[in-house]
Amino acid sequence: MAFDPGFLDELRARTPIAAVIGRRTKLGRSGRNWKACCPFHGEKTPSFYVYDDHFHCFGCGVHGDVISFVMQSEGRSFPEAVEQLANEAGLDMPRQDPRQEARAQEARSLGDVLEAVQAVYRQALYQPAGKQALAYLRRRGLSDATIERFGLGWAGEGRGALLEALRGQDITAEQLLQAGLMRVDERGAPKGELFFSRVMFPIRDRRGRLISFGGRTLGDAQPKYVNGPETALFSKRRALYNLDQARAALRDPAQKLIVAEGYMDVIALAQAGFDAAVAPLGTAMGAEQLELLWREASHPILCLDGDAAGARAALRVAELALPLLSPERSLKFCRLDPKDDPDSLIRRDGPQAMRNVLDGASSLAEELFQLMLAGVQQDVPEQRAALKKRLEAAAALIADRDLASEYRQALMDRFFASSRRGGKGAAGKPRREKTPIRVAIGETGALERLRLLTALVLRYPTLLPEIEDHYGRLDLPAPLDDVRDAVLDWFADLPSADALTGEACLMALDAEGLGDEARTLLGSSLAPAPQGEKGGLFSLEPIQQWWHFLGLVNFPAFVREVEQDMQAALANPALEGLPEALLVRLRTLDRLRRGEESEGED
Repeated sequence: MAFDPGFLDELRARTPIAAVIGRRTKLGRSGRNWKACCPFHGEKTPSFYVYDDHFHCFGCGVHGDVISFVMQSEGRSFPEAVEQLANEAGLDMPRQDPRQEARAQEARSLGDVLEAVQAVYRQALYQPAGKQALAYLRRRGLSDATIERFGLGWAGEGRGALLEALRGQDITAEQLLQAGLMRVDERGAPKGELFFSRVMFPIRDRRGRLISFGGRTLGDAQPKYVNGPETALFSKRRALYNLDQARAALRDPAQKLIVAEGYMDVIALAQAGFDAAVAPLGTAMGAEQLELLWREASHPILCLDGDAAGARAALRVAELALPLLSPERSLKFCRLDPKDDPDSLIRRDGPQAMRNVLDGASSLAEELFQLMLAGVQQDVPEQRAALKKRLEAAAALIADRDLASEYRQALMDRFFASSRRGGKGAAGKPRREKTPIRVAIGETGALERLRLLTALVLRYPTLLPEIEDHYGRLDLPAPLDDVRDAVLDWFADLPSADALTGEACLMALDAEGLGDEARTLLGSSLAPAPQGEKGGLFSLEPIQQWWHFLGLVNFPAFVREVEQDMQAALANPALEGLPEALLVRLRTLDRLRRGEESEGED
């Protein structure tokens, strides 16, 4: 019987090889691995080593994975060994299917297609057409050895260049489509190549097999990064960029498993000596990816940007990890300055600066507390009580009772310690906390105003530099919160303000599967018309419209923040007058207090 390679990979992933071998022979620790006297030949000095996914005896040369160990030690056939391990792992055996061998052959052939395409991309990088791409990589500080190590390439101009380059290799457009390298027309037929005019990054599975590609544009075109679609070989949520090289690097005890945000961060880290770096593939970190990380290291370090988007990502991962924790595995977090990512930090200050950041990584408990504390006013009893409940609920998510108890104690210790500090900052001055901007959705017109706020951002993304903080703190219902998070993530990754266009924003939302929701918002009767098409409120500048609707969402909070910002500006001797952005909000506050434009507010 032929087994699907994906099923066998899942079986191996769910079956710790050390536990299986440990049932037959006594294992002892040897660094990150195990060793024992070989069960297949008599010896007094251990020469049999067990690694995370295979075993090897340096005495008799026996070698294999967990399936072959069961076959050799118990005299079972391959199907029998697979069935035994599947039963132990709680996996259902795949039914015999005459098409199974055909599918397995298809997977093997898709791998061959991807390798042929990779050869084309790599060669193109060093041809005249790839000159600009090669110059870009070198400007980013990558050496030729690093470019070769990561197999970087170039997908040239034109939608037919790849097929032409593969002419004579018996590779069809249909095969390229199955490998995730072609677009389709309305009838589902191959239409044109997915990647063109992009630097290409090959994506490999944990065993080093090519499964897809990612591409980065050189200009301001959006989306900046594109990953291949889901295929028979590639699932974004079950893969991590550079996991194969990171696994090999972790054999060195000095290496730490680092999770960065993108390809270039991973490559920059590796070139600087941090070889065990990986990144998710254009999606938020999921449970399957956390399991992949924990297979390689007990406490991987998530290295996230220090901006608002990085904080949101950190909180998502922390809350996702809680039910999966055990005494043997957790996470650490390190946060960079908002202006930095690993690539920029290393290029400016060198590898030691990055090493210092990693050495200062905080525990999951500390990171979780700080993330939940953000925005809480320490002198407001209701907010303190709500924070306490959130912390207790977070600890209760942990399945291991002893660990859950320890987390609750750790979080409560931090909670009461923050209360004793009295909300003071490092300099002993009262710390001004920024709170979420809340709204009662049941209030008349409340949801419409939140939709209007979102539609304004979608139509005029140039508002984002001024309203990002307030927009990020809005307590939005679904799916508006998903659209907002995707917009802010897109904004955080923009190379320049020139790329702040409505078209680019919609393209980024399309990549996240939220384009239809965004277009519905823009096309609905609720979406404000472009400036000048209506009288009243809609004749105002977009930024004035945005602040007006924000003020209607939660008027007391709007008043409080405007007055606080005005007092801070007046107390700042470096300012010669109130900033224009503050003046806009002051004019909006005055208009709201006098009730002007009330006819047009809804």
